[in-house]
Amino acid sequence: MPRSEIEALSGVLRAAGLTVACAESCTGGMIGAEMTEAPGSSSIFLGSAVVYSNDAKENVLGVSHETLMEHGAVSAETAGEMVRGAMRIYGSDTAIAVTGIAGPGGATETKPVGLVYIAVADGPRVVVSRNVFEGDRAAVRSQTVATAADMLVELLEGRL
Repeated sequence: MPRSEIEALSGVLRAAGLTVACAESCTGGMIGAEMTEAPGSSSIFLGSAVVYSNDAKENVLGVSHETLMEHGAVSAETAGEMVRGAMRIYGSDTAIAVTGIAGPGGATETKPVGLVYIAVADGPRVVVSRNVFEGDRAAVRSQTVATAADMLVELLEGRL
């Protein structure tokens, strides 16, 4: 598991006095589980919404139906709306959202297995990245968690 990336993120959040929330689809709560491994994580981690279905993305996070129909659940647009929704429902300073195709099925011609959109936000700034991870389902999910943590650290440190 991506322990070092999560520990780095926790350290940056703690030092800055910031909180984080998540919206997870393909990782199914893995980011939240990793964030809560460390004692004292309640001072920085507010929660994670696991929104696997389109209905959950709409009803829990407020992702627009039009976005899902036009761009699909696995898209930069959806990830961006998910990260905003996570910040809104948890009232966090920062947020992470992930949506993707962990495999082995679910791929299309334009969206391969391993495609994951990761969005990070710190208030007004939202950054979304398109990633294609290699490996089996577990590897894709683990790489997603590590990359998401790294991205938020980079955003907070002004490197994104």
